[in-house]
Amino acid sequence: MELPTTFWVQFLIIVCVTVLFLISTWTGLGKGIRILSNTNMVLAAALLVLMFVFGPTLYILNLLTNTIGSYFQTLPQMSFRIAPLNEDIRGWINGWTIFYWAWWIAWSPFVGIFIARVSKGRSIREFVFFVLLIPSLVVFIWFTTFGGSAISLEHNGVSEISRLSAEEALFGVFSNYPLSLVTSITAMVLIGSFFITSADSGTYVLGMMTTNGSHSPGNKVKFTWGLLLSAVAIVLLYTGGLQALENMMIIAALPFSIIIGLMAISLVKALREEANQLGIGRVKKKKT
Repeated sequence: MELPTTFWVQFLIIVCVTVLFLISTWTGLGKGIRILSNTNMVLAAALLVLMFVFGPTLYILNLLTNTIGSYFQTLPQMSFRIAPLNEDIRGWINGWTIFYWAWWIAWSPFVGIFIARVSKGRSIREFVFFVLLIPSLVVFIWFTTFGGSAISLEHNGVSEISRLSAEEALFGVFSNYPLSLVTSITAMVLIGSFFITSADSGTYVLGMMTTNGSHSPGNKVKFTWGLLLSAVAIVLLYTGGLQALENMMIIAALPFSIIIGLMAISLVKALREEANQLGIGRVKKKKT
């Protein structure tokens, strides 16, 4: 049975997700978000192991080694690549690379504040290692495992995954490997729990922002923001579908890109001042 992609189906999904993340919000940071986050990690690890074991394991390992090398070799070039003379490549860059830059810039106030809150008490070294380096390594392995499994099917002529829609591609890959029903159900639960966790953390941060930085905003404030977030999502879906959501994210990213640059300068200045106060700054040579 296939559900139609209509506004009312999407509306019901948003309502269900809203109820779930409001319940998580009500339980607080130490219970709801923590339990959901740990559950997400367990489910994601289980799904990754299943695909790695039942998928083309040797091919995945070879692809991981090759792509990491290519990543470090071409990172500066790809970071500035906009392909002004090739419309097809430029279209892909606009729809993926530039869009996801804008997407994460728009998310940065929420993600940054939330990560800073849960990382309180950690050193900068620990923060960089566990928030930047380890997740990047996990992303390398994750995309290589699932992407490599799909590429292997396409390359060997087993299945044309590229002809499937974006919503069907992942499940199309699962259908060609053992335990497809288990992996498909796990993936759907994981997608839902990740979405709930993201909405929960966004509501928590908005509550902090509107209560003078309180580390424990009241449930009334968090519920209000949660309902407003869902209402905005419903209105945008009704007026323009997912394209309206994407356009709004890109528009919101522009002012934040300037703010992020100023924040980076402020961070450097704050670290220098703290280093001087602690006596660990650069030692000036005494005049002779």
